[in-house]
Amino acid sequence: MAAKTERISARVNENVYETLTRAAGIVGATVNQFLVQSALEKAQTVIEEENVIRLSGESAKRFFDAIENPPEPNQKLIAAMKAHKELT
Repeated sequence: MAAKTERISARVNENVYETLTRAAGIVGATVNQFLVQSALEKAQTVIEEENVIRLSGESAKRFFDAIENPPEPNQKLIAAMKAHKELT
């Protein structure tokens, strides 16, 4: 059984179309193939950026230090934990 496909259409001005056609020709693809591949790459990048947290070396060190050696809870946190326990 063949996979279901969906159609995407877009209207662009002549300059955009010519640029897309030229770029597609350079990589040996049809305009449709070029658009789909380019859009897919961009979508994957956007999703990855949403799901990945990037830290500098110093920030990563502080993050892991805080996990390995958490500070003692302050009075506000103790009160919040007590209130939560009473509600659940």
